[in-house]
Amino acid sequence: MNNIIKIFDTTLRDGEQSPGASMNTSEKLEITRQLVRLGADVIEAGFPISSPGDFESVRKIGEEVGDAVVVCALSRAVAKDIEVAADALATSKRPRIHTGIGVSESHLQHKLRISRDEALERAIAAVKLARSFVGDVEFYAEDAGRAEPAFVYRMVESVIKAGATVVNIPDTTGYAYPEEYGALIRGIMEHVPGIDKVTVSVHCHNDLGMATANALAGVKNGARQVECTVNGIGERAGNTAMEEVIMALRQRRAYFGADTNINTKEIIRTSRLVSSITGIVIQPNKAIVGANAFAHSSGIHQDGVLKERSTYEIIDPAEVGAGGSSIVLTARSGRHALRHRISELGSELPDNEFEKVYEAFLALADKKKEVFDEDIEALISDKVKHITEVYVLKSLRAESGTGITPTAVVEMQVDGKTVKQTGSGDGPVDAVYRTIAAITGTKSTLDAYLVKGITGGTDAQGEVTVKVEEGGKKVAGHGADTDIIIASAKAYVNALNKLEYWKKGRPKNA
Repeated sequence: MNNIIKIFDTTLRDGEQSPGASMNTSEKLEITRQLVRLGADVIEAGFPISSPGDFESVRKIGEEVGDAVVVCALSRAVAKDIEVAADALATSKRPRIHTGIGVSESHLQHKLRISRDEALERAIAAVKLARSFVGDVEFYAEDAGRAEPAFVYRMVESVIKAGATVVNIPDTTGYAYPEEYGALIRGIMEHVPGIDKVTVSVHCHNDLGMATANALAGVKNGARQVECTVNGIGERAGNTAMEEVIMALRQRRAYFGADTNINTKEIIRTSRLVSSITGIVIQPNKAIVGANAFAHSSGIHQDGVLKERSTYEIIDPAEVGAGGSSIVLTARSGRHALRHRISELGSELPDNEFEKVYEAFLALADKKKEVFDEDIEALISDKVKHITEVYVLKSLRAESGTGITPTAVVEMQVDGKTVKQTGSGDGPVDAVYRTIAAITGTKSTLDAYLVKGITGGTDAQGEVTVKVEEGGKKVAGHGADTDIIIASAKAYVNALNKLEYWKKGRPKNA
């Protein structure tokens, strides 16, 4: 495709302006290497005059990348800025100086306190000076999103004549809406002489949540470079998210008539690296790279995705380097999703056993936000029985606390008959175990008692493993529940049933 949109990554410059996202030179180099693997066309490496660290980062990044990518350095329309940027870029084989000035009335009157004509003079002088150092000069018309279009046209025409090779039309404050911003880019394409000789670039901020939409509106109206950051990080509400633009263009090529040269399989790796280095956590529902981007919890959605992925996914997770779709088991999940997960765990259950597990799953899912693989395995172990149960736990209630004797009320079926009994002990589990022992009349001894959390969080299932011994025969029992007392009782009853199974003679084919 001839309409290739260049990806200008400003994670190391504008992205670093996120509070707390400051990076040292070695961290910037690590991200640079990943951006090269990703296939970014331009890397804005820093603002050299702002600090010795930024100067050094631009210099070292230029050395690092060779001719693999354009290395860009930011400057204001100030001679000293441009000279320092040129010095920092001396190591780069493909250097670009990015200089500019405000064009909105707000910037001209309140920040710069100059007239439009003075702004034009400074812009022209800055571009000419930058061109004396490098052949590739990008000019930014700061706050163009709030500027009078006619003045933007005039400014762009002037800097093109002065030697700019790229003109950047920033929506610096995230003020514009897609129709407005698209119209601004279209107006530039239609009214500025020589615009066909340069690259029009878009740089959008996300103050009203429109950064990606505005950038794409710019592309639709003639822009051929998008300035963006990994994960959309940046000052205030952030910048256009690189991954969103890339995948929008990739998935809707026919609509935009354009694409990028990005290796999309490196997107997730790039996203996670930037998050790790900056410490900025990716929100779970973030498009493309969020933890939930390819996760499905609705039973209807899960059923559709399991039958045909495209029913609810427009992007193949593998295309962006994600492992695959995720079926999140919750109270809203249906039989299809649970059966699929059980199959993935290596079990195939007949209908009658599956229904037991499904009912237990629903009960557990009502207590937990999410049911994990370990939970499912514990449910299968608990509900799928391969021995006849002599003892069945029906209900229990345990009480304990400061200044009271721990007691338990346990109801069980023993050989089909219901027995209910109360007992006490040193703690709630001991009270339950003593009561169960009294009901069953077991002569066994408890050799081991182990508790572990199956999953994290305060709503985690607890799994209890016990070992009991009688007459030289030792067996292990397992039980799981969000209530650790109930899990303990299940484990003990499971062990006692195994003892009965062995005492009565194990079938030869068991």
